[in-house]
Amino acid sequence: MNAVNHDELTVTNNRDLSRYEIRLGYTQVGLAAYQEAKDLIVFTHTEVDRELEGAGVGSRLIRAALDDVRGSGRLVLPVCPFVHAFIVRHPEYADLDYRNHRAPSTARD
Repeated sequence: MNAVNHDELTVTNNRDLSRYEIRLGYTQVGLAAYQEAKDLIVFTHTEVDRELEGAGVGSRLIRAALDDVRGSGRLVLPVCPFVHAFIVRHPEYADLDYRNHRAPSTARD
């Protein structure tokens, strides 16, 4: 694992490729792929360059992506195990998980 200066990391949403990308300087070092629906973002896959695994790059990427989704008013469905684990470890993002929202009950008493 290499040390990473987190001030040099930037995250952008590449809508054309349906993924958030994280760059170290000018080099892309990771991505979080998604599929888009009207009110939902389905995170399907996350990857970080092997030499940077464990350096917090993936967490930085997902935190920025979830913050962006929060700003859009959408919810997320974390199909990707890394995104799911991040939300579990960071309960401040639990409200974004689609599975935590239940439709109003239609049962009759």
